[in-house]
Amino acid sequence: MKITFDLERQEVSTTEGNSCPMYSDQAFNLIKDLWLKVGWNQKYNYTFSWLGAPIIQLPDDMIRYQEVVYALKPDIIIETGIAHGGSLIFSASLCRLVGRGRVVGIDIEIRPHNRKRLETHTLADLITLVEGSSISPEIVARAREQVRPKDRVLVVLDSNHSYDHVAAELQAYAPLVSVGSYIVATDGLMRDLTQAPRGQANWHRDNPATAAADFVAANSDFVIEEPVWPFNESNITGNVTHWPDAWIKRIR
Repeated sequence: MKITFDLERQEVSTTEGNSCPMYSDQAFNLIKDLWLKVGWNQKYNYTFSWLGAPIIQLPDDMIRYQEVVYALKPDIIIETGIAHGGSLIFSASLCRLVGRGRVVGIDIEIRPHNRKRLETHTLADLITLVEGSSISPEIVARAREQVRPKDRVLVVLDSNHSYDHVAAELQAYAPLVSVGSYIVATDGLMRDLTQAPRGQANWHRDNPATAAADFVAANSDFVIEEPVWPFNESNITGNVTHWPDAWIKRIR
């Protein structure tokens, strides 16, 4: 689909024959979807840090995530995929602010400089690092050992984003998720990036969002449900997000 902008007429049009005022909710959605693709390709989300560590996330997603953490106040957040450690530090800072919770980070390789950053950080007392494949039985067992009876558990999947890996993570970690909490399969935007220069044609199927949809279809205890915004004085609905269909809620 091609989108054109007529600044003089203040109108947005598509090759499908649709047009709308530039300053409208419909135009916002069209521009938002295009911006997400261009921003991802230009690595916009590689320009941020949190409390001294790079955090490779879209700020919109992090704000929505903190809304959920504040509402749930989990006892433990399990995150697969550490990279530079910014997301772990972000989660740990939220735990500190709400006065509850700790974070377990799992990665197949924790590079020495990233490990040092995390182990010497002011929030290190809230962070436990586990090195190994997030889907190996041994590592899953080590993560399970971190969960105490009656802990409220939130899980974030942000490691290998292939369909097969995310599907395996969902099977492994979903049983740890508390009723009313979530397992978050991040970066499903991949499915919309098949034509982006840095995208791949097979991503239309090989992505976390498709893995999440198939998991929910086979597991009636879970639904894909985007958390309700606690504040909204606009007519806009739906997140500006790299994480479409990511929020998998345990309902029983």
